[in-house]
Amino acid sequence: MTQNILIQAGDFLFQAITYLIIINVVFSWIRPNPNNVIVKTIYGLTEPILTPLRRFTVFGALDMSAFAAILLIQFMLFPFYKMVVSLIF
Repeated sequence: MTQNILIQAGDFLFQAITYLIIINVVFSWIRPNPNNVIVKTIYGLTEPILTPLRRFTVFGALDMSAFAAILLIQFMLFPFYKMVVSLIF
């Protein structure tokens, strides 16, 4: 029971981070007011994830860091998280 709750909570967290990254990408297209509290919050939550990936995923003018972050979260971090929770409980 505890295992299922933790896996569902982790799934919710990783999905929320994925949606925030997608919103960050949309913001980069529409250029909202950077002084807006919501924009600052989303940038504050996503930039620590995206900035390290930019060293490896920028090809000229094409920034693939958001795509890499989503792939990393969905195919590496969440399965690893599920495995760790399953081993503990």
